[in-house]
Amino acid sequence: MTHFLRGAARASLAAALLLTGCAKETLTPGAGAPTAVAPATSNATVVNGVMMQGFYWDVPTSTPAGTWWQNLGSKATELSQAGITAVWLPPAYKGSGALDVGYGVYDRYDLGEFNQKGTVATRYGTIGQLQSAIGALHGQGVQVYEDMVMNHFTSADAQELANGQYNVYTSFTYPGRNNTYSNYQWHWGNFTATQQAPNNGWYQWKAYDFQPYANGDAYDNLLGSEIQYNNNPSNVNETIGWGNWITTKLSLDGYRLDATKHMYTPFVNQWLDAVKGTSGRFAVSEAWFRNLGDMNNYAASTGGRTSLFDVPLHYLFNDMSNGNGNWDMRGLQFAGFTEANGALSVSFVDNHDTDQTGGALFSPVSNLKMLAYAYILTRDKGYPCVFYRDYYEYGLGAQIKKLIAIRKANGYGAAAEYTSVNDANVYAYSRAGDASHKGLLELLNDGGSAASKGITTPFKSASLTDATGNNAGTITTDANGYAVFPVGARSYAVWVPTGGTTTPPPTGGTTAVAFNVNYSGTVSGQDVYVLGSTAQLGAWNTANAIKLSGAAYPIWKGTINLTSGTSVSFKYIRKDAAGNVLYEGGADRTFTPTGTSQTRNDTWQ
Repeated sequence: MTHFLRGAARASLAAALLLTGCAKETLTPGAGAPTAVAPATSNATVVNGVMMQGFYWDVPTSTPAGTWWQNLGSKATELSQAGITAVWLPPAYKGSGALDVGYGVYDRYDLGEFNQKGTVATRYGTIGQLQSAIGALHGQGVQVYEDMVMNHFTSADAQELANGQYNVYTSFTYPGRNNTYSNYQWHWGNFTATQQAPNNGWYQWKAYDFQPYANGDAYDNLLGSEIQYNNNPSNVNETIGWGNWITTKLSLDGYRLDATKHMYTPFVNQWLDAVKGTSGRFAVSEAWFRNLGDMNNYAASTGGRTSLFDVPLHYLFNDMSNGNGNWDMRGLQFAGFTEANGALSVSFVDNHDTDQTGGALFSPVSNLKMLAYAYILTRDKGYPCVFYRDYYEYGLGAQIKKLIAIRKANGYGAAAEYTSVNDANVYAYSRAGDASHKGLLELLNDGGSAASKGITTPFKSASLTDATGNNAGTITTDANGYAVFPVGARSYAVWVPTGGTTTPPPTGGTTAVAFNVNYSGTVSGQDVYVLGSTAQLGAWNTANAIKLSGAAYPIWKGTINLTSGTSVSFKYIRKDAAGNVLYEGGADRTFTPTGTSQTRNDTWQ
């Protein structure tokens, strides 16, 4: 988002640390025995999936492959082979000119197709190049999420007199598009206020959609002409229609919602219900709260409809980076929104805003960055997001790729924090593995000297090697799982039982699964849903369950795209408008989607 116009966050990092850190830890007696962490279901749309932010601020307009869209399309195969399962695209529509990065939105229906603002192409290329890039990514089984900017417009076509008070640029008639795709136009009555030259002052003629909350860290006005959604159903319906249009036009698998804390929250919920709905598509929102309490409150206010970027965790990594060896690594214990609500968390190290020199959110993790990536890519909770610039331009791609391979092969089973082992320099964490995957033990060391830790692991009488290649040799545990494990200075290690990283689980395309369940136990106001182990099936969060149609009552029907070749568990549930839930009886249903389509004919247990 164009955060350079946003005020600084007011919540202190100290408060975030208090909420995310050691207040929750429990010491366990014994030599390095773990403190158990409750298991969580990943919210990734592919099991152990990894998202990539496929751009950064001011990407070049020309690359060796051509435009930015052509650049991304050319990387589809290598991204898939590296284990990237989804790519988040920048805003794909026309901004204020040829160099606009997309957040200065002019026309959301112009995907590089019309001669507007002095250019046909956007900064990233033409609509044809965009659709080719998406086709290339989909062809390699990589999902595509589009950046949805719904707060504002900029660079109007003409001035008009707003409320008889202000001559302002608020007339958007799009003559270059000439009503193609939509004849909706925007004028001063569609907005609450606008910000414009020469002094970028605000001109306001209507009440903002909401008053500041979260100690003033969320407020309505952000940039350009602020769209009114409260008490303006025509704006709401138009933006919902646009969301459905672009979803179909680009065959989207999900969305990144920009600057949601600046928008009227009931509108965000309404848009998600109408556009994301029960499709199984993914959504993550940028609600930039440094304070974990504010993050939790926003997650509650959006009812689990959208994941959230783990902003508090980013600032912990930034503190670690700024400490550069002097930060207390125990701050990573039970940390961030990822620990508080892993099923709705997208963890990240840096993004286009934190990396943007001179931007209001500039807070790069410049030092010890691979420790941060090792943390998010091995954790049992959260959906990790890799930053394009880290992978391709800051020289970290090979190391990140290796961690993704470890994640896919070993990142399974119960998680444990080692609160009695961790100290100011070394943080340890393990995954116990499951019947098909051998698990892992991670050590992160920000200290200037190599360290060794005696740890009681889940791996009894086992031989382990460091799958990162940062440490040579083999460590053998005793009958209790105990051994002493080394980690290098300012480095990380991921020790895995021998042979544990050779066979990653399959990834691939999707299977359209038709769910048909016979159930007559409903009354008016009750519906039947399907709920299961992946985000496509709600990640066991009843708020995200997929509603089935009762048009063929007592058969309840719905078709959901699931990842081919990946086993899922699910149940049917009954739910009413008040949120009361009844689960069907019996064990979880389990199957593996295969082929392009599949049908399940079930009877409520």
